[in-house]
Amino acid sequence: MGTLINGRYELDVLPIGRGGMGEVWLGHDTKLDRPVAVKFIRFPNGEPDRDYIRRFVRESRITARLEHPGVPAVYDVGTHDGRPYLVMQRIIGISVSDLVAEQGSLSIGWSAAIAAQVCAVLTAAHQASLVHRDLKPSNLMLQPDGAVKVLDFGLAAAPTLSDFSKITATGLPPGTPPYMAPEQIQTNMSGPATDLYALGCTLHEMLTGERLFTGSTSYDVWSKQVGHEPVPVRGVRDDVPTELEALLLHLLQKKPEDRPESAQVVYERLLPFATDLRPIPGTLHPPSAISPIRMYSVVLGRVFGGPPPAGPAQPAVPPAPPPKPVGPPQPRGEARPGIGRSELRRLRANAGRLAGASRYGQAADVLAAAVQPAIDALGRTDSDVVRARLELADALFEEGDYRRAAPVYEELATDVAQAEGPRAELALQCRLRSSTCRALFGETSEALRQLDALVRDQTDAFGADDPRTLELRRQIGLLQLGAGQRRAAEQTMSRLLADLTRLHGATHPRTQEIAGLLSGLRRPDAP
Repeated sequence: MGTLINGRYELDVLPIGRGGMGEVWLGHDTKLDRPVAVKFIRFPNGEPDRDYIRRFVRESRITARLEHPGVPAVYDVGTHDGRPYLVMQRIIGISVSDLVAEQGSLSIGWSAAIAAQVCAVLTAAHQASLVHRDLKPSNLMLQPDGAVKVLDFGLAAAPTLSDFSKITATGLPPGTPPYMAPEQIQTNMSGPATDLYALGCTLHEMLTGERLFTGSTSYDVWSKQVGHEPVPVRGVRDDVPTELEALLLHLLQKKPEDRPESAQVVYERLLPFATDLRPIPGTLHPPSAISPIRMYSVVLGRVFGGPPPAGPAQPAVPPAPPPKPVGPPQPRGEARPGIGRSELRRLRANAGRLAGASRYGQAADVLAAAVQPAIDALGRTDSDVVRARLELADALFEEGDYRRAAPVYEELATDVAQAEGPRAELALQCRLRSSTCRALFGETSEALRQLDALVRDQTDAFGADDPRTLELRRQIGLLQLGAGQRRAAEQTMSRLLADLTRLHGATHPRTQEIAGLLSGLRRPDAP
């Protein structure tokens, strides 16, 4: 056998696959005596990066809590020789990329069934504020019982707005070009709609046996993803129903806000086409084979009086979990009439220790249980209560639960502004974090609306030349670009470049960064 990792995971002699994100090894968990898959992650620039490791571990923890039959279980996370790795459930089956290579185009029914199962997984992930960012046929595994597993969630640390500068320096946005959405190529920013675009590319490939866009270089493919309209699939395959072609074109819209509202909506539109799911020779077990997964799904299909699946070969499409509440988290257990200052400080200290150990979910639970009783006893704008509310929002943000963090920031910003004035620094800070949350879970238009109002108030509070105001204008430009608003982004960046040149000169690193962004925007063949 090969290397022993963490005194526990014994790897095979050679990896089974290598790619831009890392390499995968099969191995054995010697402690629990079970087979595992271990994936080592490459650093974006090849050099160890502590921030990247922190973000990778954080997102891996989020992924580990994504409990869905269509997602392989995450068993462990760690580093070996300075390289981060994930230990995951080993999956048996065939990737959709290999299936298409073997079979050519798939049937209408199987193409829709595979895509619908992916939508069930994406619904659960997006409700947890988790975006895949590298969805593609090779990351979809069709198992012998017809169920689909979506691989590689959380294997790339979530990008931040500042990561866009790294693209202009290297010219290489991370991802797989044939499945990358325009906003991902242009700004390295991803949201739920980014996954839907990648699903559209994958569905096109299943239906036609060909990639949506091809080129001799990655740059050629990026340019087509951004600037070329997809060929209607019925021009390649005339038996595709017009409604399915319309859905595919909807998924492949260039602007994120023009795509379907959610993965759940796409699932509902796909489901009528997921019929006539006959066995695929050499890939699926025969209908006569006992399948516990299909047995389980038949019963689920009858919950609340729904019809049973059409036949024994029907793939399992588990129902999505109910959405999390969008508002502030409610305290667990019995509500207390109020808690005093000393008790609140004790709970905050406890939450601080948990957050210091990167246990942000537990920290959020402690603070969520304390905030409302503290408000009842001490008031919404008491200094200790305000700090507890901010710490709760920050814990939810670090946990990756942006949907719950946003309204906590927004309510705190409103209360602080009423108590201290609309230009109070904490109120402005909370408004920025709220808009960041909304951008991260795909509400780009709302994030831009909030940021446009914020930049006016921040200019009044700190001045037009304050670094905080300049950075906010930069973020607005990046969001505009990610939303497909190229003309607005160019105007924002042009004005920012003029101000940075006036303040710092043409050779300052920040000035050169914005100049590089503008040069890329203005290049005729730019993606």
